[in-house]
Amino acid sequence: MIKLQRQVIRGIRAAGSAEELHRYLQNAVELEHSTIPPYLTAMFSLKPGTNLLIAQLIRSIVIQEMLHMSIAANILIAIGGHPQINRRAFIPKYPGTLPMNIGDGLVVGIEAFSIPLVQNTFMAIEEPENPIPVKTQLVGAEAEAEPEYATIGQFYDAIQQQIVKLGPSIFVKPTAPPQVVSTEWFPADKLFPITDCESACRAIEIIKREGEGTSVTPYESKGDPAHYYKFGEIAAGRGLVATPDGYAYAGAPIPFDESGVWPLRPNCKIADFKVGTQARTRIEQFAYSYGSLLNAMHEAFNGQPDRLDTAIGVMYDLRVVAVAMMQTDIGDGSGQTVGPSFEYIERQGGMP
Repeated sequence: MIKLQRQVIRGIRAAGSAEELHRYLQNAVELEHSTIPPYLTAMFSLKPGTNLLIAQLIRSIVIQEMLHMSIAANILIAIGGHPQINRRAFIPKYPGTLPMNIGDGLVVGIEAFSIPLVQNTFMAIEEPENPIPVKTQLVGAEAEAEPEYATIGQFYDAIQQQIVKLGPSIFVKPTAPPQVVSTEWFPADKLFPITDCESACRAIEIIKREGEGTSVTPYESKGDPAHYYKFGEIAAGRGLVATPDGYAYAGAPIPFDESGVWPLRPNCKIADFKVGTQARTRIEQFAYSYGSLLNAMHEAFNGQPDRLDTAIGVMYDLRVVAVAMMQTDIGDGSGQTVGPSFEYIERQGGMP
């Protein structure tokens, strides 16, 4: 399972006011966003018309990560905070660790889709504390000392518990800026106004369940596996099904055609390419477009909730920009093509 420093949990539990919780909910917004660039890259690297089931599964995960980011931002707004999204520090440095240095050394990069990437990185990111299905594991005696690390699920548990402990007085009514609730993109039972302890805790449960499932089922809802198990389906090449003794990846085939992946150079940066080249123009265009998405998200959660429509629209438009970029040879004779950069730039052509 992915880990984070136990001191983060201690910090949440020590929070004595809404203001002291703000930084941790900002961390949650950053964490939920941090998986979107690597997941988007893997999805975009699948050539149009190929590997359709894999692309569909990854797309569903990306949309849910956008939902989780929105939930965390709404909770932050509900207790008087202001999500900070359109700044360079909001985007992790890839390759590198995720926000709060979680992962116990797990390095996440920007790479083309591959089965090892799914197994070694994506499943590591999403792995729950007690994954299902697995062979029966021996459970040792409870340790007397507090573990050095905590899990993402425990991070959200601690936020839930501290919200309840601090009580109803931490909630601002009405919130300024307004919260973002869009039934056009997300169901009303998943993205809803956060007004009290109950609604905040219910929203956090959605984040945990969709990412990890529960301790008794790998499904976040009927027939829909949690993220960890969706990636497991991709890695196994078959859908998840119930069996007489649990669950298995033994359902319908999920085929992978390796020739249907653009040969991206991993972890491209804008500065890797000379000014004036097609490669430079296209990677800058992609980075600028992604920055526009973050700008729209920031505006949505800071007083202009209708800008969420723009943000989601930009995310879909990114595919067009990505396909053009990913067909562009890097020009060094390797046969590799230009991969995306998620550097934050405010204007195209603004990099030296």
